Amino acid sequence: MKFFIDTANLDQIREAQELGVLDGVTTNPSLMAKEGITGKDNIFKHYKKICDIVDGDVSAEVIATDFDGIVREGEELAELHEQIIVKVPMIKDGVKAIKYFSDKGIKTNCTLVFSPGQALLAAKAGATYVSPFIGRLDDISTDGLNLISEIRMIYDNYGFETEILAASVRHTMHVIDCAKIGADVMTGPLSSIVGLLNHPLTDIGLEKFLADHKKGN
Repeated sequence: MKFFIDTANLDQIREAQELGVLDGVTTNPSLMAKEGITGKDNIFKHYKKICDIVDGDVSAEVIATDFDGIVREGEELAELHEQIIVKVPMIKDGVKAIKYFSDKGIKTNCTLVFSPGQALLAAKAGATYVSPFIGRLDDISTDGLNLISEIRMIYDNYGFETEILAASVRHTMHVIDCAKIGADVMTGPLSSIVGLLNHPLTDIGLEKFLADHKKGN
């Protein structure tokens, strides 16, 4: 499973990259605003900075919601860097744009997916990634992980190459559960990645090893 970090914070991206397990980055307008990055030129410069840090795919989201606008913004984003993946919302014009981009060889990430039917449409249109938001489904008492399982079954049934990118991951158990049920990628905060390091028995064991070593010297 690929590990993406969901942030626009350069320090967090560097930390995840230095850990040696980072495969990519996802961003959105809210994450950019959180870092105080506003204005087209500044946002584009920030995307380039992110691409300079990581080796893998970097999802950059369009703002437009009409076909022509999505295509125009998407082509501009794709020209920024070869690692850029154009992030397109799951709406009618978004699906049409994904098909357009797919025919042009531009990689896409279909975002804001909340049902198997939406995921099926995204795959049919040729999306590189589909992003079901499991955390947001959990927030409304719906099983987000079940959605991942259903999409996995559909994609396996028909050999779709679209990768399932589990988004809105909130914690380490989301990561583990997504790995169990076959998500191709997970994207979440830095805490969901580094949290996998933690186990009290590891801490206790290391403390004992070091104490025994000290006695031996």
